[in-house]
Amino acid sequence: MRHMSTDPNLLDDLIARGLMQDTTDLEALAQRLKEGPISVYCGFDPTAQSLHVGNLIGLLTLARFQRAGHRPLPLAGGATGMIGDPSGKSSERNLLDDDALAANLAGIVPILRQFVDFEADENPAKLLDNRAWTISVSILDFLRDVGKHVTVNQMVAKESVKNRMEGADGISFTEFSYMLLQANDFAWLFENEGVEMQIGGSDQWGNISLGVDLVRRRTGGKAHALTWPLLVRKDGTKYGKTAGGETLWLDAAMMSPYRFYQTWMQSEDDELRKLLLWLTFLSIDEVDAVVAEHAEAPHVRLGQKRLAKEITSLVHGVDAASGAIEASEAVFGGAPVEALSAMTFEILADELPTTNVDRSRLDVDDNLVSLLVEGGVAKSKSEAGRLLDQNGISFNDTKISSETVATRADLQHDRFLLIRKGKKSMFLLDFGGPS
Repeated sequence: MRHMSTDPNLLDDLIARGLMQDTTDLEALAQRLKEGPISVYCGFDPTAQSLHVGNLIGLLTLARFQRAGHRPLPLAGGATGMIGDPSGKSSERNLLDDDALAANLAGIVPILRQFVDFEADENPAKLLDNRAWTISVSILDFLRDVGKHVTVNQMVAKESVKNRMEGADGISFTEFSYMLLQANDFAWLFENEGVEMQIGGSDQWGNISLGVDLVRRRTGGKAHALTWPLLVRKDGTKYGKTAGGETLWLDAAMMSPYRFYQTWMQSEDDELRKLLLWLTFLSIDEVDAVVAEHAEAPHVRLGQKRLAKEITSLVHGVDAASGAIEASEAVFGGAPVEALSAMTFEILADELPTTNVDRSRLDVDDNLVSLLVEGGVAKSKSEAGRLLDQNGISFNDTKISSETVATRADLQHDRFLLIRKGKKSMFLLDFGGPS
């Protein structure tokens, strides 16, 4: 594959984006990339049934390398996932059994396919699982082929190990051995897949550099490594969770595109440039243009809207992002209900208090008060009556009175009735689709 053309500006772009923290030898890496395509891998341990926002930079960096003409190899750690990486952890992880690992791997693979192209003509991505070459290795072979090349001094000096050893709970031999497994992965991939480079977050530098050293000791070959800064907020906490403690999963079944979109809408103004540079494919000039336009009228939140749209489109697809935008406009922006698509109502049904109601309740005199109570809009008929007398209820953005009758003509897409109580509270009645 050395005949393929590659983008010579890739490293410069990563540096300009602030996505380079550590490298083994920047000058040597730049020279190697000039010579032609390189195979590069990034590991994703299947510790849950979905990847999360903390994995986004790795996914996008693999995609940046592929777009630049290189060969990406995402590695699902079926073996290392059974052990647990001590990096960035203050306590021992729970060990996973075979069934849990299989379920987690099944959930992760579709996410990987969202970011790298496995069917590309010249440099297709290749999915690997380190369990394939680890499961049959005996402990004696591992000690002979890996352990003898690594000193305990090296391992203890690694920041992730040092921090755990200084903690109250220490570190088990199991997790202490993790870096040897990861180093062995790099050496195996170098020898069997021609992988010359590993990338990862800065907390992985100790593990990755150990792998580079093992490649040299075992094969005499030259391997490369690159890490990026961790994705953290201004207060130093990781972006992996919302302010309410909810994990930012990349699987729509574990976190809806709407909630995912809303998370990025809460981004701080002074974080926008970094997030746009790190988590989107917008060029640096485009990012600076967005940030400059945002600065002219921050209250419009143009920067947050662009960031949320770009990231949600990358993770969940353009259609899901459009639905999330429409739903957000309906809830927060006062978008006309008549303009909302059926897909948007489906999204709202998952996010708003929603009640399924029999269609026979429509076009019946005096049905309004009982519908408001059934839908949770009011706790009692007397409260429903007061809200109506105070003009505090609207159907699909139209104020209603106690004389109103809910009819089939009120339904959006012949199914949904959107109710607002006051300015902020919204409820959805779902009449079950066409009869």
